Amino acid sequence: MPTYRDAAIVLRTYKLGEADRIVIMLGRGRGRIRAVAKGVRRTSSKFGARLEPGMVVDVQCYEGRSLDIITQADGLAPYGDMIARDYPAFTASNVMLETCEQLTDDQEPAVAHFRLLAGGLAALAGQEHDSRMVLDSYLLRALAIGGWRASFVDCARCGMTGPHRAFHVPSGGVVCPVCRPPGSTAPAPETLALLQALFAGDWSVADAAQGRHRGEANGLVAAYLQWHLERGVRSLRHLERSL
Repeated sequence: MPTYRDAAIVLRTYKLGEADRIVIMLGRGRGRIRAVAKGVRRTSSKFGARLEPGMVVDVQCYEGRSLDIITQADGLAPYGDMIARDYPAFTASNVMLETCEQLTDDQEPAVAHFRLLAGGLAALAGQEHDSRMVLDSYLLRALAIGGWRASFVDCARCGMTGPHRAFHVPSGGVVCPVCRPPGSTAPAPETLALLQALFAGDWSVADAAQGRHRGEANGLVAAYLQWHLERGVRSLRHLERSL
């Protein structure tokens, strides 16, 4: 059987049999990988702790018919271990990992998604910014990579130069008075400025935002995410309880 090696981020795991585990990973060069880690749940396993969600590993696998087989895993960045010590960061990381799994495909290169997720996990582990804002920044950028870039200045429908006040999730962001459909919301200008800063990675603006504008931005990002993904993001429910 052919083998391959790739840098990968563990997205999700679940049990298989008495001692094995199926590991879903995002490979930098191979996209989403589904592989079996044999004997990984035994206490004698050499790399069990390295294959937990949020960990970045250098992994070697045999190619299988339906599932590959992990033969080696070396740790590159123990983000999962550091994030697990902080509950807000942990719940935010779960949303990031689940979203990434939904936005990527099997055996398709995902370099942009890999770099973005690795950067997001590093930010959560470093605790330099509020966990929820790190998550919102990640979600906006990940959706943009997936083809659903939100507009926070110019009209998402006709392109009229903004800023505009109305926001309509199905339309893709802010809309001008002419294009504004029923059901549009009117976020505070500071909220739209925060969303633009989160998308652009302008943390000097984002960190200075007030709590009410952060909360309003959180709701808009969650609504935008749920609308554009075919399946709901289950881990969002746990995130809401942690606020």
